[in-house]
Amino acid sequence: MSAAISTKKTHIDPRDLPDLAEIERATMRRIFSFLHPYRRQALLVLSSIVCAALCGAMPPLFLKRVVDQAIPQNRVGLLFLLCGGMALGPLLAGLFGVAQRYLAAFIAERVMFDLRVQLFRHVQRQSLGYFTNAKSGEVVSRVLNDVQGVGHMLQENLVKLLQNAVVFTVSTTVIFSLDWRLALVAFALLPAYVLPARRVGQTRKVLKRRAQARMAEVTGILMETLSVSGALLLKVFGTEKKETKRLKAKARELMDVSLRHNLVGRWFQMLMKLFEELGPVLVWAAGGWFVLRGDLKLGTIVAFVALLRKLYAPASDLAGVHVDVVTSYAYFDRIFAVLDLEPAIRNAPDAIRLESVEGAIDFRNLSFSYAPDEPLLRDIDLRIAPGECVAIVGPSGAGKSTLTSLLLRLYDPTAGAILVDGHDIRGVRLKSLRAHIGVVTQETYLFHASILDNVRYARPDARPEEVAQAARAAQIHDFITGLPDGYETIVGERGYRLSGGEQQRLAIARALLKDPKILILDEATSSLDSTNETLIQAALDRLLVGRTSLIVAHRLATIRKASRIVVLDRGRVAEIGGHAELLEKGGLYAALYRQQFAVESQQSAS
Repeated sequence: MSAAISTKKTHIDPRDLPDLAEIERATMRRIFSFLHPYRRQALLVLSSIVCAALCGAMPPLFLKRVVDQAIPQNRVGLLFLLCGGMALGPLLAGLFGVAQRYLAAFIAERVMFDLRVQLFRHVQRQSLGYFTNAKSGEVVSRVLNDVQGVGHMLQENLVKLLQNAVVFTVSTTVIFSLDWRLALVAFALLPAYVLPARRVGQTRKVLKRRAQARMAEVTGILMETLSVSGALLLKVFGTEKKETKRLKAKARELMDVSLRHNLVGRWFQMLMKLFEELGPVLVWAAGGWFVLRGDLKLGTIVAFVALLRKLYAPASDLAGVHVDVVTSYAYFDRIFAVLDLEPAIRNAPDAIRLESVEGAIDFRNLSFSYAPDEPLLRDIDLRIAPGECVAIVGPSGAGKSTLTSLLLRLYDPTAGAILVDGHDIRGVRLKSLRAHIGVVTQETYLFHASILDNVRYARPDARPEEVAQAARAAQIHDFITGLPDGYETIVGERGYRLSGGEQQRLAIARALLKDPKILILDEATSSLDSTNETLIQAALDRLLVGRTSLIVAHRLATIRKASRIVVLDRGRVAEIGGHAELLEKGGLYAALYRQQFAVESQQSAS
């Protein structure tokens, strides 16, 4: 839980940087695929930019005529007309700018919406193993922070890139039309803007990616420590200072990387501003010499210098925006890295849909391991008839819960197969398979919502009386109706306003409301006191009739009425039989039972 603060500066090896041209070809194609549904709005944005650029180029041309014609010829009408045009140009450019900003914001928000939904949907398709291996906060950071960065890039950087490119093109055309000699003088400084931009952009891109990684780590720490469970753990163990120190370490790393990212290219920016001031000086020197020789009119120089701002400023911004656009590729890299993930568990191309299920389950020569050379389940052969109640017991780490996870197809077997009604579940559509299986796990998860919404999560269309019926069966209805708000009571984050037994009974009611043909109870009564456990057990005895049931239990007293008990030991089936039969054998089950009975006797005596 601790973290060391690294003070060593990160060296960026240019050989490690990807080729910019390849990034642009590959990434930009994918970026524009998200813009394709909004191509009409994008075309309007481009049209607005072009119109604004043309209107912005009008005042210098009018200024040239003011200096060369209206004032020397004493033409007051022409003077006022030209001045009106000089005012109208910026006004029209501003109106087109408002339209462009609105449309750009609309496109950016829609793309962010599409990306967030697509990311969320794609992440939900990943296997459980993805979530167990992912860093806490990493997925949330990509859905929130990275997508927000994409929106900023589209709304600000990409639009600014187009805007400056169009303004630069229009200004270049007008400048050359005024005087090609002065245009060459003005363009002599442009290489100083463009050449350093590539290296600065690549460096900032690497730093941006590292800053995003640090941000994800900080987000993970906040999610861990500011949740109800995390806050409780900190208070119980008094580790607030320790966790603050851990956050400070990661926040310092984020600060250092972000500071270096923001300072990269600062000398480059200073030089660009210097060149913006140097350009007009050169134009006045060269143009003044031409005027003195009689080769050029004064109005041309005045208009030319006025247009230089529309040449150098876009060139400067193009270089800077180029840096920002290259930096923003880091956002897309991280998002596309998630979108490119292939779910480890997915529907086969020819997967079938299970419309109805009898409940026959067949584990055939089943083996499973989370990591190579570390088998957790080995050579499991087990056939369960429809409607049969089978208990799975064994020492901790024997693979009991893993076996039920494989039935739900949260993971796929390393070897062997699992069949439901004769169908290999790898050839069954996931949604239809899980629609016939109800689960109550040892760790109950409730949403920060009402009791009604939490129970009805299994069947959103269930009527209130059906919810109440499931609650009665789970021995929780009387408790709910005794609350001030009844079924509309908000349970709090993860149900922390309820006791552990109340949470678990709600989870049982939720599973019963689903009315599945196959029911998995994974330590489902572990959080209940003896009185409630007796009531729940009596309800389950009635409700398990007609269902195929797998009961994973550590407390052996809860599974005596199972038709068969399967004892797992080190990933293998050690024993199978009824309660009395296994006790008579005197094997592992008998040893576990005697050990547990002795512990419970000692607890009762104390």
